Amino acid sequence: MEKQPIKRKLTSEGPSEVEQNVSETQGCSKHSRVEIDLDDLPSDPGMRKKISEYHPNERDAIRRAYWQRGPCQPREHNFPQRKFGKVSRRFVLKWFDDYGTWLEYSIVKDAAFCLCCYLFRSENGEQSSDTFIMEGFSNWKKKERFDLHVGGVNSAHNQSLGNCLALMNEKQQIQVSFVKYSDQARKEYRIRLTASLDCVRLLLCQGLAFRGHDESAKSRNQGNFRQLLEFLRAHNDTIKSHVLENAPGNSQVICPDTQKELANAAAVETTLVIMKDLGDRLFSILLDESRDVSNKEQVAIALRYVDSKGCVIERFLGLVHVSDTTAASLKLAIEKLFSKHSLSISRLRGQGYDGASNMRGEFNGLKTLIMNDNASAYYIHCFAHQLQLTLVAVAKKHAQVALLFNIVSNVVNVAGGSSKRQDLLREKQSEKVTEALEIGDIPSGKGLNQETTLKRAGDTRWSSHFGSLVNLIIMFSSTVDVLDMIVEDGSSSEQRGEAYALLDAIQSFDFVFNLHLMKTVLRITNELCLALQRKDQDIVNAMTLVKLAKQRLQQLRDEGWEPLLTEISSFCLTHKIDTPEMDGVFKARGRSRRNSQEVTNSYHYRVELFYTVVDMQLLELNNCFDEVNMELLL
Repeated sequence: MEKQPIKRKLTSEGPSEVEQNVSETQGCSKHSRVEIDLDDLPSDPGMRKKISEYHPNERDAIRRAYWQRGPCQPREHNFPQRKFGKVSRRFVLKWFDDYGTWLEYSIVKDAAFCLCCYLFRSENGEQSSDTFIMEGFSNWKKKERFDLHVGGVNSAHNQSLGNCLALMNEKQQIQVSFVKYSDQARKEYRIRLTASLDCVRLLLCQGLAFRGHDESAKSRNQGNFRQLLEFLRAHNDTIKSHVLENAPGNSQVICPDTQKELANAAAVETTLVIMKDLGDRLFSILLDESRDVSNKEQVAIALRYVDSKGCVIERFLGLVHVSDTTAASLKLAIEKLFSKHSLSISRLRGQGYDGASNMRGEFNGLKTLIMNDNASAYYIHCFAHQLQLTLVAVAKKHAQVALLFNIVSNVVNVAGGSSKRQDLLREKQSEKVTEALEIGDIPSGKGLNQETTLKRAGDTRWSSHFGSLVNLIIMFSSTVDVLDMIVEDGSSSEQRGEAYALLDAIQSFDFVFNLHLMKTVLRITNELCLALQRKDQDIVNAMTLVKLAKQRLQQLRDEGWEPLLTEISSFCLTHKIDTPEMDGVFKARGRSRRNSQEVTNSYHYRVELFYTVVDMQLLELNNCFDEVNMELLL
């Protein structure tokens, strides 16, 4: 079986049977897609359909086929004679050479046509009646009509000819060049934008600053954003060729405004993801207020909810500026943020704030205002903050405990107030540890006897005081040696006098007793504080831990006196500090015997200090974590 030649075909519009019937009835024609064989297109211009009769999507292919074939020029044809008056004339073969680009001849109509005008000339307007397009030119005695048809540079014929040439050279068209340039510019801009966005995402994720002090080209450190972009450029050739100096001056995507826009876009997208994950679930809010560096009051709001996997999720939602921190202003700020993210207070099931009066006030506090709108939005005071308040209360209410922390703070400032003194303190401590290891006073092993120094306690994190007291006990001898050196070699009399006063204070039995007492109490509360701050902590376990801390404090009160006194006596013996007889009469400094009741040292240290401090701690814990609140949470 012979193979049939492959023909080029297009699907064009042709009348269907139904449409033929309709067109025959209504006198109109409608077209449906039919196959067109480009090789079978009629060559004779007198037998061609109008270009407008083809489907618009196929006209360029038909034009290209006709133009590639070239004008119909039957040079071997015997052109017939026509009478023009008494003279017989006919088409001249030489005209094909003179106008060969476009001139074609129809054997059927014995007329001349213009190929390029047939392909591109509009059928509307002044040029629609041109004989070279419609019926064909056959007045052979007026050859000048050929030149008249061509016309000037911007004539309709020359425009059609330009369109034909452009059709065959699409890659050289200015429109194609514009599109090509636009696509390339878009790709290069996307590379720059992606590189800048990667830098922004990393800086936001790590919480780092964007800008540098000097971002000029000569600067050695242009800030985190620019330096990170330089790093990416150094490790990626594609980025290198399109960013910074290799980018257009007005499209580098690195200016501060662009950085802010990208950061804001990242924040918006992150918030949308949080809102999508939250969906229509119930949630709680965590709120805290603070001032920024410009002393403007801000409220930080976070959401807490259970996701589809049953995991407790906490997500930061945003910062809201408030003019003041009254309960009404805070509630208005929450409502505005909720409205922005299409959240409703009716879905709120919990409130978590600190213990300030504007937050937990029973009548006008924020928690009360919200519960007036939604009674199911129960308020839960942060357990870690409650514990913080109990430590603060003890420090403020007991004079000797407050004095202890003041002395410890001053010792840290004086003995470790400069890098020179810190180095001296480490050196002294290293000598003490080496000596103790040689005589076997302390054990050796992996992780033991690490280098340490005096630790400064934080004002807003009272659990840090435990570490400060422990380090002072460990480095007590070294601290005394450094203070001795300051007394001898201090740079000023004020410095020497302060060191002398601290030496006298810390080498007293009262200081040592209070130091060990608070270390013992804070060890219990510190363990509770660390446990409450764990991310995987749940409310039931937290309440169990609070009860356990209360039990341990009560056990310390009932059974801890003798072990504590033994530990203190051993410490005083080691550091050569005088220990008073517990059965002797207590002598208070600066107090007249006429105005005070005589008590023994045992009574004073055991009842007035030990029992009092532990009882105060238990009382504060019971007040902050009372049974009513505990049962309510259950």
